[in-house]
Amino acid sequence: MAPAAPAGRSTLPASAGTSWISHFTNINAVGTFLWAEDQVLRLCFDPMFPEDRWGTGPDELLDVMERIGFHLNEEAPETDLSSPAAFALAEHLTGVAITPALLQETTFTCAPVQIQ
Repeated sequence: MAPAAPAGRSTLPASAGTSWISHFTNINAVGTFLWAEDQVLRLCFDPMFPEDRWGTGPDELLDVMERIGFHLNEEAPETDLSSPAAFALAEHLTGVAITPALLQETTFTCAPVQIQ
């Protein structure tokens, strides 16, 4: 799910009774990592700027985030690993590894949804 609204607030109802993770980066490298559970925004941040987090549990995964490669205390890391770190965080939360084979062999269904 790629939330179109800021912080995905208009898409939170889609998480009713479940959880979902969204990792999105546009052509300008502006990104969003979003974790929602049962219509509650648990964690949201731009993977390039992980020190600026919000949601009901913005610090709940700090140890995991540091371990998998997010630079939380460094101003400008020499190598940007924010996108691989976001995929690793999604894997930590879901237990599903996003592999090249998964991306190549999975059939994806996309549809626009009118949000009122």
